[in-house]
Amino acid sequence: MAARTLQAQRRQRVAILGGGFSGAAVALHLADAIPGGSVEIVVFEPRAELGRGLAYDSLDPAHRINVPAARMSLFPDRPLDFEDWLAEHDAVANDPAARRPDGSLFPQRRVFGTYVASRLKPHLDAGRIVHRRTMVAGVRCSGDGWMITDENGDEMCADFVVIATTHPAPQPPRHLQERLAGHPRYVADPTLPNALAAIRPDDRVLIVGNGLTAADVVASLALTGYRGSIFSLSRRGLRSRGHAPDPQEPFGDFAISPAKSAAALLHHVRRTLTQAETAGIGWHAVLDQVRAQGRTIWQALPIAERRRIVRHLRPFWDAHRFRVAPQVEDVLDRAIAENRLKILAGSIEEVTRDGDDILATFRPRGCAPQTARFDAVVVTTGPAHGAILNSQPWLIQLARDGWLTADPAGLGIACNEQSEALGRGRAAEATLLIAGPLARGTFGELMGLPQVSEHAVFVAGQLQSKLVAHQICKL
Repeated sequence: MAARTLQAQRRQRVAILGGGFSGAAVALHLADAIPGGSVEIVVFEPRAELGRGLAYDSLDPAHRINVPAARMSLFPDRPLDFEDWLAEHDAVANDPAARRPDGSLFPQRRVFGTYVASRLKPHLDAGRIVHRRTMVAGVRCSGDGWMITDENGDEMCADFVVIATTHPAPQPPRHLQERLAGHPRYVADPTLPNALAAIRPDDRVLIVGNGLTAADVVASLALTGYRGSIFSLSRRGLRSRGHAPDPQEPFGDFAISPAKSAAALLHHVRRTLTQAETAGIGWHAVLDQVRAQGRTIWQALPIAERRRIVRHLRPFWDAHRFRVAPQVEDVLDRAIAENRLKILAGSIEEVTRDGDDILATFRPRGCAPQTARFDAVVVTTGPAHGAILNSQPWLIQLARDGWLTADPAGLGIACNEQSEALGRGRAAEATLLIAGPLARGTFGELMGLPQVSEHAVFVAGQLQSKLVAHQICKL
C-alpha cells in the first residue's frame, strides 16, 4: 500500500538556481544518490552547458586552472578523476604548455569545463537532470513550495531550492566609475568576453587591484602581443604567490585547539611558519594545512573575530592561498624583469580625463601623491560578495520577503551548518539551501575547487535526507 501511495504522489522537484560548478556539482551528486526518476532535478542556467560558470566558460587561452589537475575533481573520493579524464581524452595534446617540467598539469580553464559537462551528460541524457537554459526572474514561497519565474515569464513549482548563483560582479571604486564611465579603454569588469579587446599594443595600462584577476589580465594581454607598460596598484601591493617548487605535505595543526581570536590565529600561523622553516619546509605547507582545517578554524571563531580577519588579514590570506598557475607566474616574472610591470602599494586619490588620456593621482604607501598618465584602466578588485543580495532581482525579492540575509562577515549569504538559509527574524528554512562560495561565511574556506566539491557532496546529502523525510510526511 505504501509503495502504491508513493507512486501516486507527483515527483518531488529540486530547483538549483545557477549551473556553474557549484550548482552542477550539487545536481550531479544528488542524481548519483537517488533512484533514477524518483526526483526531478532542474538546473536554471543560461549558458549552453552546465558546469562551466564564469570561470570555466572562458575561451581565453591564457586562462588556466590555478590548481594542479591532480587536485581538481568533481568527486572528493576520486581526486584523480580529472587527470584520468585528461589522459583518456588526450585533452592537452594541442597544449604543450599545460604540462610543467615536474609532470604536473595546468590545462586551460575551458578544458576543465568540458570535463564537468561530460560527467553530467549521462544524467542529462537520461532526464535525471533537466537543464533549463534561462535566467531566473523571480522566486517566491507558495503553498506548494517555491514558485520560480524565469525571464520568459514561465513558472515552475519546486519542493526544494538550492541557491548556487555565480559570484556578483565587481564594484569599481565610485570615483573611477563616475569619471571614466564611457571611456573606450576603461574596463570595469575584465571577466566579460573581449573585455580587453580595446587595449592597444603600446598602451600605458593602470590595473586597480593585484590578485588573480590582475594576473589573468597581464597574461591575456601578453598573448595578444601587448608590449606596453603596466602599473598595478593595490592597497597593500600584494602579488598572488606561486606554487611550491616541490610537493610538500601539509604542516602544523590548527584544529586540535583552534584559536578563539584573529590575533591568536595569526600568532599560531606565524609560530608554525617558523617551525616549518627550521624543519626545511616551505610556507606553502603551512598555508595548505590552514586551508585543509579551515572549517574547524573558522567555526571556532566568534563573529566579531571573523570580521576582523576579513577586514585585516584576508588580503594576506588571499595572496598566499589563491596561487597563480606557473604559466601565468612566468609571464608576470618576465614582465617585471623587463620593467614593463610595476607593482605598488597605495591608493588612488583622483582621476580625470584629458581627451582619451587618463590622469591618475595616487598616493604610494608612505610617500607623497604622484600623478601619471595612462591610456587604459582595468579594475580587478574582485567580486563584490558583500553585495550579493542586491546583484539580481530574485535575490532582492527573497531578501525583502525575509527569506535571505547577508552573512555577518560580509562574505555571502547567511546559512546554518546544514547550509539552510537564515532569513530575517526567521528560523532556518529547511527547503532553501545555499551552495558553494556563497556559504563561506558559515563554512569558512569555500573558494578553492576541492572545498567546493566537498560542499556540493554535503549539500546533496542534505537534500537526499530531506527528500526522503518530505516524501514520508506526504504518505
